[in-house]
Amino acid sequence: MIIDVHNHPDWHHHNVDKFIENMNQYNIDKTWILSWECPETEYDPGYNKNISPINQHNCIPFSNCLRYMEKYPERFVLGYAPDPRTPDAIDKMDAAITIHGARVYGELKLRMMFDDRDAIRMYKFCGSKNVPVLVHIDYEFNTGRAYPRPNYWYGGGMLPFERAIAECEETVFIGHAPGFWAHISGDDQFDKTSYPKGKVVEGGKLIQMLNDYPNLYCDMSAGSGCNALKRDPEFAFWFLNEYQDRILYGRDYFDNQHQEFLATLDLSQEVKDKIFYKNALKLVPLDDVKL
Repeated sequence: MIIDVHNHPDWHHHNVDKFIENMNQYNIDKTWILSWECPETEYDPGYNKNISPINQHNCIPFSNCLRYMEKYPERFVLGYAPDPRTPDAIDKMDAAITIHGARVYGELKLRMMFDDRDAIRMYKFCGSKNVPVLVHIDYEFNTGRAYPRPNYWYGGGMLPFERAIAECEETVFIGHAPGFWAHISGDDQFDKTSYPKGKVVEGGKLIQMLNDYPNLYCDMSAGSGCNALKRDPEFAFWFLNEYQDRILYGRDYFDNQHQEFLATLDLSQEVKDKIFYKNALKLVPLDDVKL
């Protein structure tokens, strides 16, 4: 079995039927279908080429996730992440859980520090509902642009994220994106490039946090997650074995690079099963699937 814990509706020119065809092509049984609701002032307009034109002022709204769920309820797990800075955010999330069956708070991708006090309240609410929180972290890279913004950071980096994890011990957090995965290494590339190269250096912040916080999990999706593993296959083999209980397979796209890379490593079937579906089921149990 394979569960993709990170993908979006109407994303990269895939409507719902094309999405299902792609899942079938790569033997993916279920997908966590995630919203990305972000103020227009906070998202890079470069994303507009990847989303439906009718949603370009609201990124990836929850309504699109619901539409996918309604058509193929057996193939999707519902995610939603209202902006925690809005006064009714917790009420919205509560309604999404109780009315629509939302199981994941994600994707949280905003230009705010992830230990924002209103965000902390949301995380604790999610913890009380056994709903994991999936976040995107990006640093301020030098893009060479001046307009409309010189760069698009999200989350404020690993330090605010660590403070949130430490304060919300009963909440499961899932890290993702360049600003998260670059910290697999102890080098200084994390705030300089989205896809660091070279052998992993001892002392990575991510390793320290995995050792310190049992409520932290890793979403290997997108180029950032795959690059973090591919840059040093020997280290990737150690990392995936060492933290086999807290690594989740995801894509955030429609290619198969993660499965293809994992197939090059001599991982046991037990480890692969955990990464591909058992860890996801541990966090979000499903009535129609048993561990």
